[in-house]
Amino acid sequence: MIHIAETVTMGSVERFLDTAEQTRLATVMNDFLTEEERARFGTHRTTSIHEIPGHSHEQAMSVYEPAGRVEIPKIPDEAEQVLQRAFDRARPALSRVMPSITACRPWTYVEYGPGQHITGHLDSIAPDPLAWPRQIAGISVVISEADAGGVFYVESSSSDRLWNTRLDDATRDGYADGMWLAHDGADYSADWFAQMPRTRWSVSPAPGTALLYGSQLTHGTEPVLRGRGAKFISWLIAEKPEG
Repeated sequence: MIHIAETVTMGSVERFLDTAEQTRLATVMNDFLTEEERARFGTHRTTSIHEIPGHSHEQAMSVYEPAGRVEIPKIPDEAEQVLQRAFDRARPALSRVMPSITACRPWTYVEYGPGQHITGHLDSIAPDPLAWPRQIAGISVVISEADAGGVFYVESSSSDRLWNTRLDDATRDGYADGMWLAHDGADYSADWFAQMPRTRWSVSPAPGTALLYGSQLTHGTEPVLRGRGAKFISWLIAEKPEG
C-alpha cells in the first residue's frame, strides 16, 4: 500500500555515487555537451519534461524555467547505466523511507547558469494517480555545484487549498487508508498556488548525495548567481503489484 507520507516526505542517500562515479559522469557529459549540443538542449530547445494541461510547451517552459536551462531527457547510455546501478545499490535505504518504490525511470541531465532556476511546483502522482505505475518521488544528484546560488529547496504548507481529493476506498486503489491527492496544476501557472502560504526549507547536499522529494511536495531551485550547476534527476515509481 502506498502511504501519503511517502509522497510528502524528503530524504537523502549519502554516497549514492562514489567519487569515481561522479568523475565518470562529469566526463561523459562534458564529452557529450559540445557547443552544438549545449545549444540544442539549451537555448534552442522547444520542449520540456514539464507539461501543464491546456498550455503549450513554450508556456510551460516560461512557467517552470523562465530563464531557461540545459535539459537532456535522454542521456548517454554509459551515464544511464552508472545511475541505475547506483539506484539498485540504494534500494535498501530507499525502502525504509519509501517502501512502495519498485523502479527508477530513465534519468535526465539538467544544468543551470547565471539567473537560471526552476520555479516551485509539485510533480504529482502523474499523470493519473489511479493508474499504474505511480510516481512516488523525485530524485536528484548534484554533480557540480554553482559557485553561488542554485540551492535546492522544498516547501511545506498546511493549506487546505493544496488538497483536492480524499479517496473514498483507498485500499481498493492501492493506497493506505486516508490517502489524499493534491490539486492538479500545483505550479506558478495557477494563481491559487502562487498565493498559497508556504514555508521554504533549503538544502545543500554534498556532491554524490541523492535527494528524495515526494511527488506531492513542492520543490524548486533558487537562481544561480555565479558559475554553473549540474545534476541528474529522475522519478521513483511504484509498479502494479502482481496478483
